[in-house]
Amino acid sequence: MLPHGWRPWRRLGLRSRMTVTFALGALALSATMGALTYFTARQFILHERETAILRQAYVNASLARSSLLRSHSPDITQLFASLDTVPGSMSVLERRGAWYATSFSVGENSIPASLRELVLHGTPATEHFMLNGSAQMVVGVPLPAANAAYFEVFSLAELARTLQILALALTGAALFTTAAGAVTGRWASSRALRPLGEVSRAAETIAGGKLDTRLLTADDPDLSALAASFNKMSDALLERINREVRFTSDVSHELRSPLTTLATSLGVLEAHHDELPPRSRRALDLLTAEIRRFQRTVDDLLEISRMDTGSAELLLDEVEVGELTRHAADAAGAARVPVDVDPAVAGLRLSLDKRRIERVVANLVANANQYAGGVTRFAVEPAPGAVRLVIADCGPGVPVAERERIFERFYRGQAAGHRGATDGSGLGLSLVAEHVRLHGGRVWVEEGHGGENCFVVELPCETREAPPLARTNGNHRKPVTATNASFETRTPQEAG
Repeated sequence: MLPHGWRPWRRLGLRSRMTVTFALGALALSATMGALTYFTARQFILHERETAILRQAYVNASLARSSLLRSHSPDITQLFASLDTVPGSMSVLERRGAWYATSFSVGENSIPASLRELVLHGTPATEHFMLNGSAQMVVGVPLPAANAAYFEVFSLAELARTLQILALALTGAALFTTAAGAVTGRWASSRALRPLGEVSRAAETIAGGKLDTRLLTADDPDLSALAASFNKMSDALLERINREVRFTSDVSHELRSPLTTLATSLGVLEAHHDELPPRSRRALDLLTAEIRRFQRTVDDLLEISRMDTGSAELLLDEVEVGELTRHAADAAGAARVPVDVDPAVAGLRLSLDKRRIERVVANLVANANQYAGGVTRFAVEPAPGAVRLVIADCGPGVPVAERERIFERFYRGQAAGHRGATDGSGLGLSLVAEHVRLHGGRVWVEEGHGGENCFVVELPCETREAPPLARTNGNHRKPVTATNASFETRTPQEAG
């Protein structure tokens, strides 16, 4: 387990982590190279500068010794003038306890006492020190023959400025290298993760219903393995779904024959209903209700299996939406609730499958009767490029967390037990969603006035192609090809 401090790093995306890694790597490399360059250059420059300082100091000390030995009372001013000094250097001479200097800023007390003591006792010495906030180097040379000592102080300010400029230049280069590393990391991560992005999009396509989506293998061996694994997974998924669809369809078909026989036999018994004793009549009524419920469930399963296999077809007729809704409400047993048709859509005619729309209304009415005390409001309203059928009931409202799941197959919701007893199969709302989706529309539930449930069916004003989930039959494949270390989506027509 990573320590707590690593958790923010783990929360970063892979592309961000690669970018940061490249940036940190570039920073570490540039910092290391910069430090090595700086200290190597610093040592070299300091060595060269100190060598030049020592050479000049000893030359001037030799000139001073010669001048002092030529005369018992030399002119110190003339002596200093004869020395070969450079800008920033100052000379100090000690002779027989007297001190002389070329500048008022430098004198006996300016020279470090330790070095002064060594030189006055006959030992040449050098030392770095600070004078008035500026780096200095002093060289002391004893002149025993002339009973004197020569000191020369050199300013290192120019050298310090040179090293500072070098440090700033190397720091700037390190920052530029770090930025370049981050840019390179971002580019490299984008290139490296592009195939994964295409795989992700292919997976989303499969999740959206196009189970025939595949990846074509690439020349890159790593991508070929990835594409092969993805396709193998997709094939296994499609095979499993097809197997389940076939099983559901086969079971439903096999059940229809005995159910038909049972229903026929039940019809015979119902013809003699009044001749049976009370207990037998109650048993017959119970059997009738259960068989009819069983028939509805089998019919629903067959309808769903046709949609899953792509064999469901739309039989479109041009109908007036308001009139169709009124007829569907009457057929569903909700004639007591008037249908409120907005004037903006009154008389609007659409190409719809009347049987499926009537089934949608019937299922929503049945759902309201079972769970919410019945329908309270029908409405046909305009929407941008569409028409909405609104069916409201008494509530209570569906929890937000369940508003999408209630359209899943066999899902009845945690609140079902609080909304009244039910003998439903859990397929009614899923069939509503499938019928609406076949028309290119959508359905959802929202909270209305006073906590009521509002089931909204939105149908496009123009007939659109049914979505892939309702039309996929597994006979055609839409490949996603891999080229140059990346995947790109291509339709079969484009590929052919």
